[in-house]
Amino acid sequence: MTDVEETTATLPMARTCPFSPPPEYQKLREESPISRVGLPSGQTAWALTRLDDIREMLASPHFSSDRQDPAFPMMVARQIRREDKPFRASLIGMDPPEHGQARRDVVGEFTVKRMKALQPRIQQFVDEHIDAMLAGPKPVDLVKALSLPVPSLVICELLGVPYSDHEFFQGCSSKMLSREVSAEERMAAFEKLEGYLEELVAKKEANATEDDLLGRQILKQREADKEDSDELVGLAFLLLIAGHETTANMISLGTVTLLENPEQLAKIKADPGKTLPAIEELLRVFTIAEAATSRFATADVEIGGTLIRAGEGVVGLSNAGNHDPDGFENPDDFDIERGARHHVAFGFGAHQCLGQNLARMELQIVFDTLFSRIPGIRVAVPVDELQFKHDSTIYGLHELPVTW
Repeated sequence: MTDVEETTATLPMARTCPFSPPPEYQKLREESPISRVGLPSGQTAWALTRLDDIREMLASPHFSSDRQDPAFPMMVARQIRREDKPFRASLIGMDPPEHGQARRDVVGEFTVKRMKALQPRIQQFVDEHIDAMLAGPKPVDLVKALSLPVPSLVICELLGVPYSDHEFFQGCSSKMLSREVSAEERMAAFEKLEGYLEELVAKKEANATEDDLLGRQILKQREADKEDSDELVGLAFLLLIAGHETTANMISLGTVTLLENPEQLAKIKADPGKTLPAIEELLRVFTIAEAATSRFATADVEIGGTLIRAGEGVVGLSNAGNHDPDGFENPDDFDIERGARHHVAFGFGAHQCLGQNLARMELQIVFDTLFSRIPGIRVAVPVDELQFKHDSTIYGLHELPVTW
């Protein structure tokens, strides 16, 4: 067992190629796979770069997800909240036993059966937006025309959030995820969105129905004689942001990647059964939400032969893990027939992404429909001119001009 000294590496590291992890990840994994790094918050944390180490850490009961604890490693400058208004705990920041109960309360909303019931509605959203693309002038920004509105419509319908408010909540989430705004601006966006959801939950509590997730959760709480508005606001906050930002970015990234790999795209067009394996490969290749795999130790614990002491932060660099040659043969190749679902793009362990079934289904419907209805679609500018989100904690594209 070793106890590694601090290094001078600093996170986040830049992706010099938009389709690959930061090149420093490979060097770290080969030379110092568990190393000390500096964070934008001013903290120091351990960085894990091997797939097995990341999975072990995420499955261990000795690491906490509590983002309110000062020991939690922050990938942005820490936001300061007024003492009279503490942060609400949401699923992503809960530990056992609270996390287990809160997740059980809502997991039924994301079963494969429940998702299949949403399928016709998602197909309708996709068809309507592709109709509009085909009817309008070219080129089209796919982000505005399809990638962002479809997941936003889906999560709004699921939660019971009015889609007419999409510009408001999309603007708030964009600021909250940006690395380029101040902590004060990020907190202001946080509080605006929180206030909006407080009002929404209050309205639904006054007239709860079975028509949407929030209404069903309110009725379930009443049956259990456990009404908790704070828990509902925290849940709505998490699902609203995660439910549209991640999928929207994967639609754009997946589209440009498939267009840049026509031999892989041809396999999907010839056999739609290959779409889901392609989605798994896209998720692995990009791993857009690395900050979700941060934790801090609650006890002294050994990971990969390194002692991590209680109170020390750990950042699981899941994009490095998803390109670990010990986990994936030729990991830098984009191969839709790889058949590897053991990636950690959705996390791992108790906090594995709740909405992964929904995300997969949305991506499948979008890709199958887009490439069948617009077979000649292509990127309208050179790829090196595209605006990738190097400035955000969730990777993606700001714009994707396409034509046909």
